[in-house]
Amino acid sequence: MDVTIIGGAAAHLNADLRTPRIFESEDLPASGEVLARLRRGIDDVDLAANPVVLPDFHHKRKLEMPSSIAVATRGTIRPTLTSGSVNCGMALIALDTGLAEGEKPDTRSITRFFEDLKLRYPYPTGARRDLTYKECLRVAAEGADFAMERWGVHAEDIERIEEQGRIDLDRYGGIRAMRKVVPSLAFQLARLRFGTVGPSNHFVELQRVEEVYDAQKAAGLGVKQGQIVINFHAGGGVLTGEVGRMFGRRKDFPKHLRYAEAVLKPWSHLRTGNPAVLRERWRLYFAGECPPVDIDSAEGRRLLLANAAAMNYGFAFRMATYGALRELAVRAFGGAPGRLVVDSPHNSVYEEDVNGEPAVVHRHNSCRAFGADRMRPGTVFAQTGQAVLIPGTHRTSSYLAVAGENAAESLHSACHGAGTVVKQFAEDGRSTEQHSETLRFRYSTSQSEVVKHYDDNGVAAALGILATHKLVAPVARMRPFAVLH
Repeated sequence: MDVTIIGGAAAHLNADLRTPRIFESEDLPASGEVLARLRRGIDDVDLAANPVVLPDFHHKRKLEMPSSIAVATRGTIRPTLTSGSVNCGMALIALDTGLAEGEKPDTRSITRFFEDLKLRYPYPTGARRDLTYKECLRVAAEGADFAMERWGVHAEDIERIEEQGRIDLDRYGGIRAMRKVVPSLAFQLARLRFGTVGPSNHFVELQRVEEVYDAQKAAGLGVKQGQIVINFHAGGGVLTGEVGRMFGRRKDFPKHLRYAEAVLKPWSHLRTGNPAVLRERWRLYFAGECPPVDIDSAEGRRLLLANAAAMNYGFAFRMATYGALRELAVRAFGGAPGRLVVDSPHNSVYEEDVNGEPAVVHRHNSCRAFGADRMRPGTVFAQTGQAVLIPGTHRTSSYLAVAGENAAESLHSACHGAGTVVKQFAEDGRSTEQHSETLRFRYSTSQSEVVKHYDDNGVAAALGILATHKLVAPVARMRPFAVLH
């Protein structure tokens, strides 16, 4: 397929911006059917650059847009260009177990770790309240900063979180304005189940660093050969799902959210005596598809404020899980508490510069990959570039990388993994089983099972596209040996 070049200033006037910038290979071409769906989704959007299609490009039936994309709009925001729950993300924890290089914990210790984890975060999740109402408001305002006080997260860890784990609400009106936009009931419900993992595509995986490609960057990030690490994939929590469905009609609408939104959505949008405002909100959030919203309008500011609050909640949510995993790892394996290598959302909406001009970048199942020059001065990422996680599955290797020198060509984005590619390669015979194994734990049973690994052909194909185009630079390869999902 043709690959177009991202436009420059005033490029939003160019009809060629409708053509996606596709990162693919002969072995891993983008699906024409899924590309057609992407084009339909951006048909009425004022684009700031060509939409980006990354490896692992596919479409999930219950979602509005394909996965593994980045779309930059000029002057507008469209929530349905990303997931209905922002700030789903992944993190990597480097452990200090005291084990010799290359040595893994024994099966008894591994089993204890995952059984303790299942007790800490049971499924079904129930109705436990982890936050007070006031704490929930603080979480939405302070993001990961709240985690330093509540769960002992270090300031050095905060540096490893995208946006340092906090988006300033004051630029959009502050906490008082947030409480007018997001109903009190939403915060009451968001007190529940704070910091979880679950039996979906989310996981907690123990891995060993098998290969280091860039020793200097690996050392800067705190990773070394033979080290045990925890890679985990977790959502953004209750508030993110509530906000995502308040500002648009969503295909993926779980029953528990449907009941809540029957109250939350009208409360947020229809309590106004201004007929013009009422008509506009009905058009935007209740009638048909969610159209683009002008970010300089009153509705645009409301939407950006709610998005920022949801993102902050998601950052703190995952730091609660991080705190629990560190504690459980020390209990099971001994040694010192682990340290955060990176925490990165892969469903997000940010105001960013694109080609030197302001834009709104929507990433759906793709993560941000900022170069060192875009990172906060004085931080590790200002030397290495933003760290990027590219997991395969529990049956393949996963990779740690950093933003590459050409990351701007993909709107500073990378795919958030290669699970679909791995599955595709296994189904069509391009991957074969290997001798290495993963001990697999599940919520549905108390019995663990041993599963054979595949070769790394699938995940390597996805990473190869990113590396060939210099969107990312590989730093290390990790192999899983135990997982809960």
